[in-house]
Amino acid sequence: MTSSSDAERAGAALTIDPDFAVGEPNPRLFGSFVEHLGRCVHTGLHEPDHPAARPDGLRQDVLDLVRELGVTLVRYPGGNFVSGYRWEDGVGPVGDRPRRLDPAWRSVETNEFGLNEFMRFTEAAGVEPMMALNLGTRGPQEARELLEYCNHPGGTAWSDLRRAHGVPDPHGIRLWCLGNEMDGPWQMGHKTAEEYGRVAAETARLMRMTDPDLTLVACGSSNSSMPTFGSWEATVLEHAYEHVDHISCHAYYEESDGDVDSFLASAQDMEHFIRSVVATCDHVRAVRRSPKELELSFDEWNVWYRRLRDPETEPRWEVAPRLLEDHYTVTDAVVVGSLLVTLLRHCDRVTVACLAQLVNAIAPIRTEPGGPAWRQTTFHPFADAARWGRGRVLRVEPRSDRHATAQHGEVDLLHCTAVQQEDDAVVLLAVNRATDRPLDLVADVRALGEVRAVEHRALADADRHARNSALHPDRVSPRAVPGAVVRDGALTAQLPPLSWNVLRLQPVR
Repeated sequence: MTSSSDAERAGAALTIDPDFAVGEPNPRLFGSFVEHLGRCVHTGLHEPDHPAARPDGLRQDVLDLVRELGVTLVRYPGGNFVSGYRWEDGVGPVGDRPRRLDPAWRSVETNEFGLNEFMRFTEAAGVEPMMALNLGTRGPQEARELLEYCNHPGGTAWSDLRRAHGVPDPHGIRLWCLGNEMDGPWQMGHKTAEEYGRVAAETARLMRMTDPDLTLVACGSSNSSMPTFGSWEATVLEHAYEHVDHISCHAYYEESDGDVDSFLASAQDMEHFIRSVVATCDHVRAVRRSPKELELSFDEWNVWYRRLRDPETEPRWEVAPRLLEDHYTVTDAVVVGSLLVTLLRHCDRVTVACLAQLVNAIAPIRTEPGGPAWRQTTFHPFADAARWGRGRVLRVEPRSDRHATAQHGEVDLLHCTAVQQEDDAVVLLAVNRATDRPLDLVADVRALGEVRAVEHRALADADRHARNSALHPDRVSPRAVPGAVVRDGALTAQLPPLSWNVLRLQPVR
């Protein structure tokens, strides 16, 4: 395909062949994140006085949306919050729990929602817990004690304390984060790579001595622009490679100064991030002559308008202040879809991922205290990927018209992946990055045998700034797109300008 910024239409072509696959996505790829940040927990997940509250204080309307979103995993309780958190504050009788200052978000934490309430949420929502440990202001011993409280059946001080708190059976939490963003100077208990590598390795060893059947995630770089990126991973893994299963990646993206084309190509940075960390992991593996292959946990990712945040004007020392409540647009949703495509395209090495966060704070679900809950625009591509991104991710290498971006050079207008389902149906998840013209897609599907196009849905709008709200919760939602057809072994379809697309092909039986 040739570059043509003046053309009224653009074109793209690809081949779908089930003989060429990336791998099967781990269900943990469709995770999210709950931190004690702003209104994510209080008046988000948990609001005992809400008309839709269950007896345990969880909002039923939010639970219904979480299930619809398709989340499989939720990381908790942070985030920056966890690096100053005493987990003991959030267990036992609610009336006896202390109120604490949270320096991370300059808020007051009531601790009325803690570990056991979170585990009730995971059960109600049908999601797996991913527990983060405080390795900022605390260390290996406190981490091991939390593990004993959570996972040991009984007969010891910490496990019997859990039983006394009304939880007779172990929680059985299998996935644990060894701290959060310890490379960041903003982090409570910030450490050098040497310091963190040592404490991560020792924490991992101590935890496995208590419960050997754990999956452990070491902290990688907070983002790929950190001055220690690459060297941080290498140093940490020199200490911890044999003791952990994953290393984490975090990345947030935003539109800056109206540069929408660079923003829509944010996945280019995520691709670079993943490939660089994989290369570093494999280098350490080679040096150590280890048979073990490390996997990546992309356990924080999203669109986040950090440039709009001014900590000096934010509320101080309040309970559940309104923080980071970004209002997401169609443009943001298309970027989120593109980032999901990237995670799927690397599902052979990225086996855990968490959209940050779940409710209110930079989240796909919004609520009002005492009022409604609704889907933001970004809800839809995540729900689509969680539903259709199961099976086998096929290796597709599209060729499309390209355009120039200030941050990423020339990029393809089409960004996509294909997933073969258990019934041999194939779903194409695709983004058109062009803001001003549709994209004519032609896909060679002869290798699939006789198939027909059964659905083409797109999230798009004539106003790229359109968004949903409490008053207009369905202002932006997916719509059917006519015209997709398979003829003579070729799928033809037209992707609307600036759109997230789901195209489903079904075998003809």
